Amino acid sequence: MSDLIRIFSERGDLAHLALLLWAAAASAALTLTLRELSAASRRFDDFVRELERFNRRVARRTSSQQETDHGPSARNAGRIARRK
Repeated sequence: MSDLIRIFSERGDLAHLALLLWAAAASAALTLTLRELSAASRRFDDFVRELERFNRRVARRTSSQQETDHGPSARNAGRIARRK
């Protein structure tokens, strides 16, 4: 890198060197930002997937609870008959 700076400074192209360094820094910042954005998107997708799994479990538990509250259904009528 020092050779590159020396070559630019000998030719008097310091403005080009500054522009190159600015472009490299901007590109690096964009790369890091996009990486963080994609990681945040993955984490949000995982959260939504877990929330959906939770809602399905609660819905199953609620529906089975309602069946027992409203009397025997075809699914659990045999179990109730065996208990008696």
